[in-house]
Amino acid sequence: MEIFDYDNILLLPRKCRVESRSECDASVELGGRSFRLPVVPANMKTVVDEKICTWMAQNGYFYVMHRFDLDNLQFVRDMRAKGCYASISLGVKQPDYDTVDQLVAEGLCPEYITIDIAHGHADSVKAMIGYLKEKLPQAFVIAGNVATPEAIIDLENWGADATKVGVGPGKVCITKLKTGFGTGGWQLSALKWCARVATKPIIADGGIRSHGDIAKSIRFGASMVMIGSLFAGHEESPGKTVEVDGELYKEYYGSASDFNKGEYKHVEGKRILEPIKGKLADTLTEMEQDIQSSISYSGGKKLMDIRKVNYVILGGDNAGEHLLM
Repeated sequence: MEIFDYDNILLLPRKCRVESRSECDASVELGGRSFRLPVVPANMKTVVDEKICTWMAQNGYFYVMHRFDLDNLQFVRDMRAKGCYASISLGVKQPDYDTVDQLVAEGLCPEYITIDIAHGHADSVKAMIGYLKEKLPQAFVIAGNVATPEAIIDLENWGADATKVGVGPGKVCITKLKTGFGTGGWQLSALKWCARVATKPIIADGGIRSHGDIAKSIRFGASMVMIGSLFAGHEESPGKTVEVDGELYKEYYGSASDFNKGEYKHVEGKRILEPIKGKLADTLTEMEQDIQSSISYSGGKKLMDIRKVNYVILGGDNAGEHLLM
């Protein structure tokens, strides 16, 4: 099996079929809805809040609200009141089951529910998927996080509508250092490996350091790409603003960090400072233009045309051109 990550891969251009890159369609369908971009901000406390989620929903983007110190029920009510779709995160503990019961009692069904735990290939996730499918059958259930084809097969068989691939490749994740496990350093080939067996959409989660990495994720099987650090550090971002030597930064920390947990127990995340990048809307516009450029380089007009290109692996034992066979 080839092992590579985003910085080891370059996609190979095919003859351009458009007059202008703006003709290329960067949109993607997920759960019966079309979204302008195949990207979603990570469901983390320093990346999204209700204000950002509302803005994204109103402007045609996908979002997933985080599940920390949050009243999910009130969030769904609020999104309904604003005429927006609701996309929430749940864990697998008793309070999460209670949330599902409360949603049912009020006749509320979020359009998207992400079961979001660090090691998603687990019986606890199987039980929660089963419960959601019984109680809120209309909801589109995303489950993760996982790292192997076996996990994808199980989650899909258990009823997940999409899976989230990536264990510890994120910028504020230290899972590989703390546990010796994960996809840090080979996230892109883990995605390729998982996509080979997937019959439902995959959300690639973590390890994205540049906009070109989004195109690479699509090429190797992702339908949607979850991004943390590139979305953290905007003016609107919920992280605390910190000044260091006259420069402004935003706090960004992992969901499994002691900063998020409020205690030092089973810590697999850290805190960093991201330079403030300006407005989120400007970053999304730039991402869209870059993805349109990627589509034009792929010789296509639509996002999934990127899947048809060949690629090269740079350096290492796997170096060389890899053709679509």
